[in-house]
Amino acid sequence: MGLNTIKSGITVAAIFMLAISAYGQGSFSGGLQLNNNFFQRDTAIGAAGTPQYDNLLYGGEGAFNLNYRISGFDFGLRFDFYQNSNLPNPLDAYTGQGIGYWSIQKSVQRLGITVGHFYDQIGSGIIFRAYEERPLAIDNAILGVRLIYDLTDNWQVKAFTGRQKNPFGANGIIVGNYQPIIKGLNLEGFLNIGETGATVPGIGIINRTLDQGSMDLIVADINTYAPIDSFIPKYNVYAMTAYNTLSIGNISWYVEGAYKTQEAILGPTGKFINRDGNLAYTSLSYSRKGLGITVSGKRADDFTLRTSPTEVLNNGLLNYLPPMARQNSKRLLARYNAAVQELGEWGFQIDLLFKAGKNLHGVVNYSNISDLNNNLLYREIYTEFKYKKSRVWSATGGVQYQQYNQAVFEGKPGVPLVQSVVPNLEFTYKLPDKKKSLRVELQYQYTEQDFGQWLYGLLEFNIAPNWSFSASDMVNIVPKKSSKIEHYYSFSTSYTRKANQFTLSYVKQVEGVVCTGGVCRFEPAFNGVRMQINSRF
Repeated sequence: MGLNTIKSGITVAAIFMLAISAYGQGSFSGGLQLNNNFFQRDTAIGAAGTPQYDNLLYGGEGAFNLNYRISGFDFGLRFDFYQNSNLPNPLDAYTGQGIGYWSIQKSVQRLGITVGHFYDQIGSGIIFRAYEERPLAIDNAILGVRLIYDLTDNWQVKAFTGRQKNPFGANGIIVGNYQPIIKGLNLEGFLNIGETGATVPGIGIINRTLDQGSMDLIVADINTYAPIDSFIPKYNVYAMTAYNTLSIGNISWYVEGAYKTQEAILGPTGKFINRDGNLAYTSLSYSRKGLGITVSGKRADDFTLRTSPTEVLNNGLLNYLPPMARQNSKRLLARYNAAVQELGEWGFQIDLLFKAGKNLHGVVNYSNISDLNNNLLYREIYTEFKYKKSRVWSATGGVQYQQYNQAVFEGKPGVPLVQSVVPNLEFTYKLPDKKKSLRVELQYQYTEQDFGQWLYGLLEFNIAPNWSFSASDMVNIVPKKSSKIEHYYSFSTSYTRKANQFTLSYVKQVEGVVCTGGVCRFEPAFNGVRMQINSRF
């Protein structure tokens, strides 16, 4: 562990001890998350060629979070550790540990003060969002100072400055921060409109100032370009947004427009280009008893914002762009996910939810995403119906149709557009004692591209409130990349006792892309045992 990390850990621990000794008893809360992977080499599915499969055989990560509240102060501390983890880089192993998060918060009349790490966002996150999404290796908290002042009961101004956390340091050390400085200002309010309406307007601006090291890397790269492609990069970039939520009766309308000034960004060829950016996003919803409709749309043009233009993939993200695709959770429905294209995309989505009588529910979703030259990137049509018979059993059935540009989303030039149809069925039955339940999933994916056709089945048995057992198989029944039919088995046991949950699984998983809200990460094929522990107090 590096000297700076040790010093910061000692400092924060000392503050905790001082608070406890000075003020007496307070209240503690927190939790532990552990994820351990034991790797078994399997060349047939591509589970080979990484340090974990070839030599190390083990990898994992975890976090211990501690919160302490006393006399109006809130203290937060989190210890992160990684051992041969493939989370930062799916094809490598990372080992490191350190204080991954610490914060001190205090409210003084109308002023809220935070020093240390904090998560936050402006508007929907289009120009700034600091958040954690551990499965995607994202933890872009800001380390600095944040002030939130209530101008009135309905108006609030927020200002912050700091540096973004770098969760994975060099030489196995969690060093803490990227060097560029981030500053932000946000004003947001609330206004009543008549008896049933309200509007929530807001404006925001952020500024990123590059450090000399980052600028030197950019300049060195630009100096290798032909004169026609050369330009003088800027140290500062500014991004501004204006947004509003209007609610009248059963209708809610959100709209946001953002602009960022010219800066060096990585273009589609991997070279730096000098561009500004803009983005427009809107979502219109109508809801009443038994019916909900949401229509959303977005257009983004060169709207990439990072702590430095030299950062790639999910590293150094400063903002979050709303996705225009449905977030699927079932295994085959989620095989192909649409990652948000920062450099250019436009799309829209229509989502319909309805209820017919007491027992029947339905969902219809349509989404369409193209690049700015109208080349199709993603299209999905999804329908689902759920019938529930009192509390004894329920059945859910649906069909998904997808078109997926694998060349763009997975960087595989020359491959055809993937077209797939996925009918699926889920059935849940509660046994007479009401403590035991049985759940069955069946899914079939028809496609002539990529790996070919798949069949997936899952059987899950639950004994409330402690035990859960499941077994599943995903079969490549008409393979395109193999000469034989391949089975991907999974077996899992989970035990929950009050605030503790223990899960042990054997998993055999095909390679793919894992996404949450349009932010994606490539996940290689896996074969082995997983053990997870989650505890809260």
